[in-house]
Amino acid sequence: MEAQRCSLSLRGALTFFLLTVLLEPGTAGMPSFYPISQLCKFCDLELSSCSGTGTCMTNCSITSICFESSEVCVSIWRKNETDFSIETLCHDPTKPLYGVMLDDYNSTTCVMKEKNTTTGMAHLCSCSEEECNDKLTFSPMVDPPPDNPLVSVILVSLLPLLVMGTVVAGMFYWYRTYRQRMLSQEWESNIKKRKPKPGLDCSDACAIMLDDDRSDSSSTHANSLNHNTEPLPIELDLLVGKGRFAQVYKAKLKQTTSDQFETVAVKIFPYEEYASWKNEKDIFSNTDLRHENILHFLTAEERKVEKQYWLITAFHSRGNLQEHLTRNVISWEELQVLGSSLARGVAHLHSDRLPCGRPKVAIVHRDLKSSNILVKNDLTCCLCDFGLGLRLDSSLSVDDLANSGQVGTARYMAPEVLEARLNLENIESFKQTDIYSMALVLWEMTSRCEAIGEVKDYEPAYGSKVREHPCVESMKDNVLRDRGRPEIPDTWLRHQGVAVICATIMECWDHDPEARLTAHCVAERIYELEDEMDKLSSRSSSAEKIPEELKIPIEVEIPEEMVKITEIQDIIAVDCSVSDEK
Repeated sequence: MEAQRCSLSLRGALTFFLLTVLLEPGTAGMPSFYPISQLCKFCDLELSSCSGTGTCMTNCSITSICFESSEVCVSIWRKNETDFSIETLCHDPTKPLYGVMLDDYNSTTCVMKEKNTTTGMAHLCSCSEEECNDKLTFSPMVDPPPDNPLVSVILVSLLPLLVMGTVVAGMFYWYRTYRQRMLSQEWESNIKKRKPKPGLDCSDACAIMLDDDRSDSSSTHANSLNHNTEPLPIELDLLVGKGRFAQVYKAKLKQTTSDQFETVAVKIFPYEEYASWKNEKDIFSNTDLRHENILHFLTAEERKVEKQYWLITAFHSRGNLQEHLTRNVISWEELQVLGSSLARGVAHLHSDRLPCGRPKVAIVHRDLKSSNILVKNDLTCCLCDFGLGLRLDSSLSVDDLANSGQVGTARYMAPEVLEARLNLENIESFKQTDIYSMALVLWEMTSRCEAIGEVKDYEPAYGSKVREHPCVESMKDNVLRDRGRPEIPDTWLRHQGVAVICATIMECWDHDPEARLTAHCVAERIYELEDEMDKLSSRSSSAEKIPEELKIPIEVEIPEEMVKITEIQDIIAVDCSVSDEK
C-alpha cells in the first residue's frame, strides 16, 4: 500500500509538471479540453490536533492525482476516547464509502457533516476543487439560549396558584361525582318503592306493549299473516305527512274474512332510500323497543312491483305534536301529560335495561323534534321516525361511531353536534344530544300552555331568530357564538308548576353535555310534580281557614327573586343525576 502511494505520488508530481509546463492550454497540437483527474490530499489515517470545531487544516503532506477523472476529494475526521484522527483520499461519489454515499461532492469547500459509517460515527466532507479536502470546515455548535431569569421568577410565582387551582378543580369534580352517585341511589330507591300498575307485573312488562289508547289500531290482523310470502291487503287512503326520506299515508288494512278494516299508517320509502328504511326497520323489529310512548310497529315490506319499501305502523288521528300545538292551546294538566309521556318514551329508548331487569340495547333517536312525535287520543306522546336512530351496541368501535356523521335537524342540534365535537369515547354523549333536543320540544309545549298567561301563536324553538329551515352555520351563530336559547319570560315563572318545568328545561339544554339531566330524571321530576303541587294547594287552603283573630300581622320584606327560588326548590322533591346507572 505504501509503495503504491509512493508510486502515485511520483507519477502525480511528473504529471503535474507536464500539465502545468508542457501542456498549457493553447499548446500547439494538444486540445485544451483534455480531461484532467482531480488533485487531492491523499494520506493514511493520521493523528490530528483538529478538535472538530471551526476551521482546521489536515496537515497532510501528500498531494495525489486521483486515479479516475470521476473521483473527488474526501476527508474523514474521527474522534475516539483519547484523541482525533484525519484520513484524506480520492473516491468515486457514485460508490459508497464506509457504507455512506457522498452527497456534497460538487462543493468547492470541504464542509464536515456527521455520518454513521461502518466504522462508527465520523465527520465526512467531499469537494471537487484542487486540494479542497485540506481545509476542513466544521458547522458551528449552536448554544442553547440563556435562561431568562424573569421568566423563571414568573413561573415560580404562578406555580402555587396552578397547584391550588388543580386542587380546587379536583375537589369540585369529586364532590359533584359523589353527589350524583348519592342522588342516583336515592332516585333508584324511590323507583323500587313504587307500586306497579294493576294487572301488570314485571314479566308482563318485558313481554308485551301496554296500549292504553284503545282507539289506536291493533296489530292482531297484521301479525297473523306471513309477511315474507305475501304483502298485506292494504289500501292507501290519504297522504298525511312528507319528510326528507319518505311519505306517510293513512291506509286501510283489510280483514281477510270480512269487509271490515283497521286504520294503519304506511310510511313509503323510494328504492334509493333503502338504507334509511332498513335502519328504521331494524330498530322497530327489536321487541324490546315496545313501549306505550313509542310508535307501535306492525311490519315492514318490500314492494318490488311498486319499487318501494314500506313500514306499517299504528295510526294516530291527532297527528304530530307540532300540528297539535299549532291547533290547540293546552292546559296545565295536558302539559304534564305530554311532557311526562315524552320523557318516558325517551327514557325507555335510552335505557339499557327493561323494567324487569333484563338487558336491552340502548338507542338514541338523533332527530328528536315536535314533528317526529305523535299525539295519541289520550293526549300522551309517542316517538316515531327512527330513520337516523343509532343502536348503542357494545360492539361498536369509535370508528363506527365517528362514521355516523353530523345528523339531525339543524334547529334541534345540540351545541356539540353543531361543533362536531361529540365525545365518541363515551356513548352517554349521544344520549345527551337527545336530551338537548327534548328540552326544545318541552319549551314548545310550555309556550302553548295557558298557565303561562298570555299565549302566543305556536313557534318552533328559536322562532323568528332563525329562518324557517336554518342551516348548520346559522345555528352555530345562535347556539355556539351567542350561547342563545329560546326565551323564557318572567311571566312564565309565576305559575309554580311551570317554573319547575322551566328549571328542568334549562338544565336539559345546558351547554355542557355532562351537566344535562337524563330522560329518567325528567320523567321522575314531572311525575313527582303533580303530588307536590297538590301539597302546596292543600297548604294554601289550610292557611285560608285560620281565623282572622288568630292572625298576627308581621311585615317582612322578602325579595321577589328569593320567593321565586324558594318556591321552586320546595316543589322539586326529586333531584336527579346526570348520568344513567347501569
